[in-house]
Amino acid sequence: MNNLLTHVRLDTRSPNDFIKILNEKNKNIQEIFLSKISELTKIVDVKVMMGDSTVTDQKTFDPKQVMDYFQKINNNLKDWSLQDVTTSNNEDLRRIFTKFEVMVGNYLISGHISIQFHVLLYYKPEQRVIDCQKELSDIVDLTKNKEQELSDNSDQFVLNKLKERGYKDFDHQKLFEILYEKDELREQIYEEIEKDADVNFKELSETKKKLFNELDSLLIETYQISSVLIDDPRLISGEEGCLCTFDLEFIKNNNREGLFDPRKMSNDIKENISKRLDEFELILKS
Repeated sequence: MNNLLTHVRLDTRSPNDFIKILNEKNKNIQEIFLSKISELTKIVDVKVMMGDSTVTDQKTFDPKQVMDYFQKINNNLKDWSLQDVTTSNNEDLRRIFTKFEVMVGNYLISGHISIQFHVLLYYKPEQRVIDCQKELSDIVDLTKNKEQELSDNSDQFVLNKLKERGYKDFDHQKLFEILYEKDELREQIYEEIEKDADVNFKELSETKKKLFNELDSLLIETYQISSVLIDDPRLISGEEGCLCTFDLEFIKNNNREGLFDPRKMSNDIKENISKRLDEFELILKS
């Protein structure tokens, strides 16, 4: 029973000679893949602006080149079942990946290639970024000062407005009761107080929202990756790098069998499985 294998992940140690051959082919594929990814994620310098308006150089690469390369691989896997090249986005961590599989007799070869990298946000080195930040700072200062002034003198402001409407000689408790009972009166008074303050808080709020949206449009993404091969646990834990794996499974009655013995494979099946991996290696190189 010690030659029975469970869901063979190529690169897993095995005493079986055929699995050893597949592992060697898998190792060659991974080395080619890593070399290609290292080339495609070559670092370049770009000018970016920090939050304090300092302009500096930041290192990055172009993820689209990797996406195009993965798509090219998929286009050349003519009779494989394919998953579209996909980009996941989890805050500052991003992944580009695709999966593919093919049947050889009753055996399923499934592959997964991906890269995982971090995203850092900066501003474009443009004067408009500084202008937007200055306008936002002015609005914050203005509204903060006016809101504090209204807060400090709110009761007196309301009393004055009520007196203008004929309400006289009552204390703060009576003031509270009137405002609580008369919704329309309360709203009118607060609108008048805002108007007298010579600040349109609603308009300033809209302006502030537009400025924040404009600043968002002036953000630039930069990308960081390590040119190393990682495995599934390191991928899941959020490490940077690239992954290239192949699995071999036995299919019986449309179900994936937990155990199979590679000694029971026919020579034709072994040859065709080997050819599939050789085919993939050639596609990687192209």
